[in-house]
Amino acid sequence: MTEETTIRATVRSLDGDEALVEVELGGCGRCHEKGGCGGQQLTQMLCSGPKNYRVANPHGARVGDQVTVAITPGTVRRTANLAYGVPLTATILGAAIGTQIADDLGAILGALLGISCSIFYIRHRANLTGGNLANRPYIISRS
Repeated sequence: MTEETTIRATVRSLDGDEALVEVELGGCGRCHEKGGCGGQQLTQMLCSGPKNYRVANPHGARVGDQVTVAITPGTVRRTANLAYGVPLTATILGAAIGTQIADDLGAILGALLGISCSIFYIRHRANLTGGNLANRPYIISRS
C-alpha cells in the first residue's frame, strides 16, 4: 500500500469544516528521496512566497496551529498524469496525425488542436471530480 503524501502547514483561517492553511514550501518535500520528482524546486522557481490551500479539518485545528496536511495515496500521481501526460500525448498525437494530412502545417495545426482538446478534457474532468472529497487534502494532525 502506498504512503500518504504529507506536508507541514499553518492554519490561517477557518470556514466551517474546512481550514485555509499556508504552506511555506511547494511539493511534498521528498525531492531528494528515491523516486522524488523534484517538484519542490520547480515550484520555488516559478512561485514565490507562501501558498494557501483549503483543506478538510477533521481534527478541529484552530487559527495559528501548526498542522500536518495529507493527500490520499495515488492522488498526486493521477493529477500529474492528467496535468502533464494528457496534454503531451494529445499534442504529439495531433502533430503526428497532422503530418500525415498536410506535412509541416498539418503538424502545427494538429498539435494545436491536440493541446486544445486536452485542455477542454482536463477542465471537464476537473469539474466532474472537483466535488470528490476522497481526493482532497486533509489535516491528519496538529501540534
